[in-house]
Parts: sequence; structure tokens; C-alpha cells
Amino acid sequence: MGFTRLLVTIAALLSMSGCTLNRAPAPGHLDQAGFQKLIGTLTDAWDSNNGRAAADCFTEDAMFSSPPNPEIRKGRQALFEFFGGEKGRPKAMSILWHRLIFDPASQMGAGEYTFTYQIRTHGMVILRIVNGKIANWREYEVESRMNWEEMVGENRF
Repeated sequence: MGFTRLLVTIAALLSMSGCTLNRAPAPGHLDQAGFQKLIGTLTDAWDSNNGRAAADCFTEDAMFSSPPNPEIRKGRQALFEFFGGEKGRPKAMSILWHRLIFDPASQMGAGEYTFTYQIRTHGMVILRIVNGKIANWREYEVESRMNWEEMVGENRF
């Protein structure tokens, strides 16, 4: 078997096995580093009370919900207002991520966090990315005076 034929055979076998070379993500798709950067930008915006920068992490038609609350905030403008609008929120807010997970193939992510704004909550969010921005955000959280370590107890990982 000639060298060129051998290379073609190896390339064909690798493509059938699902192995891929390190490639840039498809246009509009985030890789793990891009997801981390997006969440970092959102975190920095919330922590600095910058509603515009936070809202800009979302698509124009994004949906943001927190079941069982039936209200769904729809659209970047509604999120901008929810995040404090031009004046910002009256009190400081912060989010601390304990774990972030992202699947580049489906453009779906999830994370565990502690959020502080007037009260402390611990929660989880699942989100969907479209064209490099958050299109859907659904969070589940519980108010707690406990810190994260107390909250999770022995089930730490």
C-alpha cells in the first residue's frame, strides 16, 4: 500500500470513528473556551451592575425564566431592564459559579451557582447558545442562609 493511500485510509477511519482534529468551532458556535468567556463576561457585568453588558450576552429574542415563577422575560430589552437598566440595580449583586458544563455539539450549557442580591440563593441553570449568545436561560434556585459548602454537605464533587 502506498504512503498516500495509507494516509487516506487512516483519515477515513478516523472520520468514521468520530475522531476529529482540533478545529475552530463552526461560525456562530462556541467551543468550551468561548462558552467560558461568555459566562465570564456575563458574570463581570452582573458583578459590576452593568445591565447593558449583561443583556448583550443574550440574543435579541432571548427567554429567561425561573420556574415555578410563571413569568418569562422575553427579549434583550426586557433583560436589560431586569438587570437594572440605565441606573443599575439599587444594591450590589454577585454570582459565584461552582461548576460550569458545556456541550459544544448541542450548544447547551449548565451550571451551579450562588447568587447574592438582597438574599442569597443557590441554584442551577440550563442554557442554550445561538450564534454565540444565550438564547434560553432557565434557572432553579432556593433561598438559603447557608454558604455553598454547607448547602451541598457531604455530596461535594
